[in-house]
Amino acid sequence: MTNPFLDKVLAGQPLSADDGLAILQARGAALTTILAGAHHLREQAFGDRIELCSIINAKSGRCGENCSFCAQSAHHRTTAPVYPLKSEDELVAGAHAAASNKSHCYGIVTSGTTISAGSELDTILAALRRIRQETSIEPSASLGLLDEQTAQALAAAGCVTYHHNLETARSFFPQVCTTHDYEEDVDTVRVAIQAGMKVCCGGIFGLGERAEQRVELALTLRDLKVDSVPLNFLNPVIGTPLEGSNHLTPLDCVRIIALFRYLLPSTRIAVCGGREHNLREFQSWMFMAGASGTMVGNYLTTTGRNAEIDLQMFSDAEVQVHAC
Repeated sequence: MTNPFLDKVLAGQPLSADDGLAILQARGAALTTILAGAHHLREQAFGDRIELCSIINAKSGRCGENCSFCAQSAHHRTTAPVYPLKSEDELVAGAHAAASNKSHCYGIVTSGTTISAGSELDTILAALRRIRQETSIEPSASLGLLDEQTAQALAAAGCVTYHHNLETARSFFPQVCTTHDYEEDVDTVRVAIQAGMKVCCGGIFGLGERAEQRVELALTLRDLKVDSVPLNFLNPVIGTPLEGSNHLTPLDCVRIIALFRYLLPSTRIAVCGGREHNLREFQSWMFMAGASGTMVGNYLTTTGRNAEIDLQMFSDAEVQVHAC
């Protein structure tokens, strides 16, 4: 069976929104052909290497944003932990632990709309400087909306990557969050790029968005020229508006991964939160579908899979972990 989507990408022609929608609608033999092409594109860009990333929930809970999926929103009643910013030593210790688990990138993640200048930002900057001095891992930060001064301070302290998800398509965002505007997130991505940092920017799927909106998000990220894209799949949290939601099948997730590989053929794509809950026995298929990495260890408020099980999966999938 021919693969017109692969032929277009290899010819240097960007895929259209209609092409992306066709990928999401593929079934049976057509899906098999699409996955083979996605695997080819991943190997063309990255060989058999994958990169792992880890995060630390550096400051948890009481977030003023009302994102419908988030366990840490003050607008919802969940059992997510609530605590202030962890100490500099705790943030650095997390980086050492991530490096020992072969992670290439380590993210310091805080709840809340933003981190303002003051003691919290000073602690994070000090931790970033030590991580660069004491480890070979690439530190990143996910601190919410970003201004130019803070972005420049992070870059100067050694923050390699700024992580800030758009979460979903612009057209669906008002159904997910009403406490800030989508353009503020887009501006944060641009500010981070202007400060000289790489940008890791993706979204979460299974919120009730349509297939067309999944394509819309991918095209937005392509236009922004982000460096890496984390793909998250909803793991419904009790106490949030989306508790009990079940919009995804394992093959839906596989098709979403393939969509992003075709639309962003040379971009790093990592499968992150919710892979255990949504991909289930299909987790190793994420590499066939085009993912070039995944998150290991625990997530912000939910636990991840045992590291040894993941390492066995990587071996079984015949991919090589590329650590710093």
